[in-house]
Amino acid sequence: MAKTQYNADSITVLGGLEAVRKRPGMYIGSVGTKGLNHLIYEIMDNSVDEHLAGFCDSIWITLEKDGSCTVRDNGRGIPVEMHKMGMSAERVVMTTLHAGGKFDNNAYKTSGGLHGVGSSVVNALSEHLTIRISRGGQVYQDTYARGIPTTKLENGLLPVIGRAKGTGTETNFKPDPEIFEKTRFKEEWLRSRLHETAYLNPGLTIYYENKREGEEKQETFHEPEGIVAYVREINKGQTPIHDPVYFKGAYEGVELECALQFVDTFEENIFGFCNNIYTAEGGTHLAGFKTRFTQLVNTYARDLGILKDKDANFTGPDTRNGMTAVVAVKHPDPIFEGQTKTKLASADASKAVFMISGDELTHFFDRNVETIKAIIGCAEKSAKIRRAEEKARTNMLTKSKFSFDSNGKLANCESKDPSKCEIFIVEGDSAGGSAKTARNRMYQAILPIRGKILNVEKASMDKVLANAEIKTMINAFGCGFSEGYGNDFDITKLRYDKIVLMTDADVDGSHIDTLLLTFLYRFMPELIYDGHVYIAMPPLYKVVPKKGGKNGNGNAWDDGDGDAGNGGTGENTGTGKGGKGGKSGAGDKSGAGKADSGSLYLYDDKALEKYRQTHPDGSFTLQRYKGLGEMDAEQLWETTLNPENRVMKRVEIEDARLASEVTELLMGSEVGPRRDFIHDHADEAEIDT
Repeated sequence: MAKTQYNADSITVLGGLEAVRKRPGMYIGSVGTKGLNHLIYEIMDNSVDEHLAGFCDSIWITLEKDGSCTVRDNGRGIPVEMHKMGMSAERVVMTTLHAGGKFDNNAYKTSGGLHGVGSSVVNALSEHLTIRISRGGQVYQDTYARGIPTTKLENGLLPVIGRAKGTGTETNFKPDPEIFEKTRFKEEWLRSRLHETAYLNPGLTIYYENKREGEEKQETFHEPEGIVAYVREINKGQTPIHDPVYFKGAYEGVELECALQFVDTFEENIFGFCNNIYTAEGGTHLAGFKTRFTQLVNTYARDLGILKDKDANFTGPDTRNGMTAVVAVKHPDPIFEGQTKTKLASADASKAVFMISGDELTHFFDRNVETIKAIIGCAEKSAKIRRAEEKARTNMLTKSKFSFDSNGKLANCESKDPSKCEIFIVEGDSAGGSAKTARNRMYQAILPIRGKILNVEKASMDKVLANAEIKTMINAFGCGFSEGYGNDFDITKLRYDKIVLMTDADVDGSHIDTLLLTFLYRFMPELIYDGHVYIAMPPLYKVVPKKGGKNGNGNAWDDGDGDAGNGGTGENTGTGKGGKGGKSGAGDKSGAGKADSGSLYLYDDKALEKYRQTHPDGSFTLQRYKGLGEMDAEQLWETTLNPENRVMKRVEIEDARLASEVTELLMGSEVGPRRDFIHDHADEAEIDT
């Protein structure tokens, strides 16, 4: 437990809040559902930091009926005394960027929030925020509207509204609809994050309640076994090779806690955390762990006579296939790549994890020889399959020669600058023909595919690589792939900045999107993580006023919540400008886009229903597009291809573990769990009428 005092003098100030509302994406990643949920995580992380400091053992998270969220803890409470800036320290924290106790190493040893940025950013991006602080036997309150204080201070200090039995901080905030595309928190992501936090903090209890109408529930997250239970949960339904291995240690100020277990499947699931923050893109801590683990397996394999002098070492993927691991570090001053902390960049973390893993695993394996033998057995099987796959791949590469376009379907663009180029994957020759005519040949490439591609979740590697449509995509993208037992993926060789899935706006089109996303997620996940994958949004309807209706402004369709089968979120990349003959629109989330002669394109059934409400029956004619092939080149250009008008969803992954589980569940060979999932989520489906 920290021995020093946590008071107003602990608050260090580095700057102001001016840029937050102007460029919120710089601070929370996006203004879609991912960024929306991030607001909760920022406030919650402050409470978790209090737990890490030894002053908090309970956190309460509530989704309120009015769409707001309340986060409460039993920590010390934010300091309320007078700060040297001439106001309450709480007001400094909530209104000043880079102000907080996390900059003072005496107040916090490690922290997981955005180091004082979190609370002030959430405040700036909230329609209203109320904070109550229990400290020193009294309850203090402060209120804000879009980051502007609405409570009058009394001689610079907060008003007291009651007496307190304990200590802690309670924050209630409602996201600002002027900032966010949607203001409804994604419960599934939130619950996953809460459970994950409980695994990483075995002494912490998180009480969750959803008060939203029709969703009422209460749940408690408490995992006294910590990350060992986390590994067991991830491996649920698999056949374990050995009991979970757990170790922890410290090296030069960096602490490591790790749990691992091998199961009878050839997949690698390694999840890295730094100061309780999930590092989706990995980083130096995982690099140190992987390097040392591979060295250890090869050393033991030779010491035990399993690898002979003439044998080559096992590769890194060989030694990790079948592994599930949680690698969690606590770092006093971590360096991350990106504002939202998706990749750890601290060099000392790699060294610390390398040293601790080597010492602790050597100590364990020396006393548990059967466990290391079982792990080496997994590596042997992996190496054998890898060599067979490499041979098969070489044969197929030789036969197909993997030319830039092996089957002649690709209509490539003229530009060779990948940053400007985009490729549209379309369904069928009819849509492909229209797209080839409509496109901008300088920057847009068109790749028609034949119907529904192979479901890679169920297929073996040799069948995947033998599939003509998949080979064509691998050829066209130019960056290789990273799945199975080899890894020749190189994103620097990617030929197109945007890979756009452009299928019909019907059930079959959605199924094809799902199959394509499964392929990209399993074989080229970096394309999704780096934001190169999009889903085109062609309109469902065209409405034409019978008597030359008024030419209003065209409105951009804006969704912001597209799971795309893999836990991703869609983000609007178009501005909703009008097509030829119509005025351009500003984009107001109505689901409509301006067409020519007063006509409108409608992108979903909700937009059609809204249009019907304002236009009596018989005042317009309605055309439904059953497929892209029904559009002429001009219509396809103005609605779906033209960067000035089009609307697209960008595919993102919020939770890698959840995304992998859902992909395996929905696309795998097990029918029962998939049926149960569909039954449980049937009320969430949007029926195509």
